[in-house]
Amino acid sequence: MNESEDDLIQRAVTGNRQAFAALVGSHQARVFHFIRRLLGCSDEAADLTQETFIRAFQALPRWRPEARFQTWLLQIARNAALDTLRKRRRHAEDPLEDHAELVDPAPSPLKQLESGRRLMLLERLLAGLPQEQREILLLREVEGLSYDELAATLQINTGTVKSRLARARGALLRAYRQAHGGHTDD
Repeated sequence: MNESEDDLIQRAVTGNRQAFAALVGSHQARVFHFIRRLLGCSDEAADLTQETFIRAFQALPRWRPEARFQTWLLQIARNAALDTLRKRRRHAEDPLEDHAELVDPAPSPLKQLESGRRLMLLERLLAGLPQEQREILLLREVEGLSYDELAATLQINTGTVKSRLARARGALLRAYRQAHGGHTDD
């Protein structure tokens, strides 16, 4: 660290916003590029860069001079990026989220009609399943419960969750195929 940065840090620690703004100016690009490389998305990186500096400003009174300021900022940025990656992972595991990304944001009226028919069919087929199968499918596919959460909610072990879910999915798929004369590509 050079003297001017030390002075800026000392003034920023006492609440001087101009000093902190100067620190942001000298470290912003580095933090942004670090986050962008971790996430692979410039828009998210811009948001997290801003969040990093907000967190840093709030935590500045707890900063210790023995820690390099740049390293400390990058730790804050890393933690923010890891939080975002965890959220992405949770959303990627949600089958409804994946499906939502595949849906055309502005479907044609014909596609809306077809989609509505499929949805009505799936709801009818789901209603025709035994309660145990319908319940586990709704909890997993609609509510997004994990296997462990399903086991706790249904008060069964995880192995039973997996086998019930497989049977329920199989039953729904068989019913769907039967409704379409053996075809699932409609």
